[in-house]
Amino acid sequence: MLPLFRKRSGSLSDEHRHGGKEIRAALAESRRLFVSCGLFSVAVNLLMLTGPLFMLQVYDRVLTSRSEATLVALIGIVAFLFLMMGVLDHARARVMARAGARLQERLDSRVLRAVLSRAVSPAERARPETGLRDLDTIQRFASGPGPFAFFDAPWTPIFLFALFTFHWMLGLLAVFSGLLLLLIALLNQLGTSRIQGEAGEAAARSAHFIEQMRAGSETVQGLGMQDAVVSRSRALRGEMLDRLLSISDRNGLFSVTSRTLRLFLQSMMLGLGAWLAIQGQVTPGIMIAASILLGRALAPIEQAVMQWPSFQRTLAARRSLATLLAETPPEPDRTELPAPRALVEVQNLVVAPPGAKTAPVRGASLKLEPGQAAGIAGPSASGKSTLARALAGVWRPYGGSVRLDGAELEHYGDTLGRYVGYLPQEVVLFEGTVAQNIARFSPDASDEDVVDAAKRTGGHEMILGLQGGYDFQVSAGGAALSGGQRQRIAMARAFYGSPALVVMDEPDSNLDADGTMALARAVEGHKKRGGTVVIVAHRHGAFAQCDIVYLMENGRPVPATSGRSSAPVRQLQSGRRYRPGQPARQAVKKPAAGGKVAAPAEAAGSVRSVSREEQMAAAIARVTGSRGRAGERGPAVGAAANRDRPL
Repeated sequence: MLPLFRKRSGSLSDEHRHGGKEIRAALAESRRLFVSCGLFSVAVNLLMLTGPLFMLQVYDRVLTSRSEATLVALIGIVAFLFLMMGVLDHARARVMARAGARLQERLDSRVLRAVLSRAVSPAERARPETGLRDLDTIQRFASGPGPFAFFDAPWTPIFLFALFTFHWMLGLLAVFSGLLLLLIALLNQLGTSRIQGEAGEAAARSAHFIEQMRAGSETVQGLGMQDAVVSRSRALRGEMLDRLLSISDRNGLFSVTSRTLRLFLQSMMLGLGAWLAIQGQVTPGIMIAASILLGRALAPIEQAVMQWPSFQRTLAARRSLATLLAETPPEPDRTELPAPRALVEVQNLVVAPPGAKTAPVRGASLKLEPGQAAGIAGPSASGKSTLARALAGVWRPYGGSVRLDGAELEHYGDTLGRYVGYLPQEVVLFEGTVAQNIARFSPDASDEDVVDAAKRTGGHEMILGLQGGYDFQVSAGGAALSGGQRQRIAMARAFYGSPALVVMDEPDSNLDADGTMALARAVEGHKKRGGTVVIVAHRHGAFAQCDIVYLMENGRPVPATSGRSSAPVRQLQSGRRYRPGQPARQAVKKPAAGGKVAAPAEAAGSVRSVSREEQMAAAIARVTGSRGRAGERGPAVGAAANRDRPL
C-alpha cells in the first residue's frame, strides 16, 4: 500500500515538475481567456499610439494650417479612440479576473483534499497551512494588473522601432533607457527575493502561533501565560515586521528610482528631439511624439518593477503549491465496491505516523467476525491509537494490510466513510448544526437517519435538551458544549448510517454514568445488527461489551486469553489492573469489603460467564464511585467499585 503522501525523493525540481503539471493543466483550461486577453492587449497597445499621432498632427498640420475644422475633427476621432481603449482595457481586466477565478475553482477542491490528507500527520498539523493561501495568492495576481506587464512587454520593441523610424538617435536613446530600467528590475529581483521568502515564512509562523494560542485560550488564561504569550508573539511579529520593512525599503528605492529615471529620460528625449528639430532633422511634432512613445515603450518595464513584489510572492506560492500537489497525488478512480460485511482482517500490519522514522505498530494481526466487539488496551505510547487510525483508514500502512470483507481499505476510495465510523481521541465538532455534525455534513442526509443514530447511541434526549435541539448551532470546535456533550454527538456521528465497522478511541473519556451506559447499549445494538466494533481505552469499563480484549505488546495486539484462562479479560472488564506475566490463579483478587471471592471455576470460565447486566453495572459503579454492597453487584463488580485504573 502507498504511504499517505510521497516522501521527498529525488530533486526538488522533480517535485515541482510533477505538481507544476497540474497547475499548467488548470491554466490550460483558460487558454481561450488568455488568447482573448492577448487580442484585447493588441488593440489597447495600438490605441496607445493615439496620443503620439494626435500630437504629431497638431504640431505638424493644425498649427501650420491654422485649421479649426481639422482640430475639431482630430479631437472627435481622438475622443472616440480613447473611449474604445478604455472599454477594451476594462474588458481585458475582466477577462483576467475570470481566468484567475477559474484557476481557483479548478484547483480549490484538489488543494483542499491535499491539505486535509497531509493534516492527518501530527508533524504537518504543527506547521502553518499554506496550500489554500498559496492558491489565493496566485488567483489575486492573475486578477490584478501584474499580468498586463507581460502582455504589453512585446510591444516595447515595436515602439522602439517606431522611434528608429523617426531618427536613429532617438531610437538609440530609447534602447539605452530600456536597458537601464531592465538593469534596475534585475537588481530589484536580486535584492529582495531572499528577504521576500524569509518574510513569508516569518508571517506564517506568527499567524500559526497566534492561532494556536487563540485555540488554547483557556489554558493560557488558566495558567497565567498571557505575558509570556504576548512576549513570544511580539518577538515573532517583530521578526516579520523587520523583513517587511526591509522589503518595503528596497522595493520603494527601486520603484522611485525607476519612475524618476523614466521621467528624466522622457525629458532627455524631448531635449534630443528639440536639438534635432533645431538642426532641421525632425519636425516639432516628432519631438513630442517621440517623448510620448518612449513613455509607452518603458511603461511595461516600469510596471514590472512596480509589480515585482507581487510577482515574487506568486512565484513562491506556485513553488509551494507545486510541491504540495506533487507530494500528495490525487486518489485514482476506483470501481465502487458493494456494501461490505463487517469482517475485519489485519495481517502483518506496520503503521507509523506519516513522516515518522519508527513504527509503533509492527507485525500486527487480528481477525474480527461480524457481530464481534474487540477492546484494545495497553500502556501509553504502545501503539493503540496508531492501530485505531489504521483500522479507520486515517493512516495508511507502510506494510501489511487492513481488509474489510476481503478488500483493502484503500480499494473503497471515497466510499470508505460510508462503511467505517470513527470516533477519534480528540473529539472535534465543526461549525454548523448538531444534525449536520451527526450527518457528517452530507447534503443527502435524511432527518430519520440523524435521529436514529442519536437514539441508538443514547444522545437523543440530551440533544433535545439543547436550545433548538438538533438545530442547535455548534460553534467551531464545539466550544458551547461540554466535553461529554461533544463526545456523545461525536459518538452518534460515528454510528451514523450503520457502518460495518466502528472504531472508537477513548470513547468514555468524558462520559458520565448515563453516557457510559449509552455507550454499552450502542455497542451491543451494533453487534446485534451484524456490525463490528473496536474500542481503544484506558478505562476498562469501556470493554464491558467486548468479546475479546487485546493487549498491545511490542507493537502487536496480543489476545488477553492467549494461552491462559479468560481471567485477564475478566480483570479488564471488571476494572482490575492486568499484568501479562501474572498466573491465572492470581487473576481474581479479593474483592472490596463486604464482597465475595469468585470461585476458581468462575475465574477460569469463559468471558460470557459474567452477564452483560453485571458488566454494565460494573462500568457504572466504576464511573459513579458508588459503594453498595459487593454481593448485590455480583463478584466481578465487587472488585470494580471505585476503581478507574489505566493499564
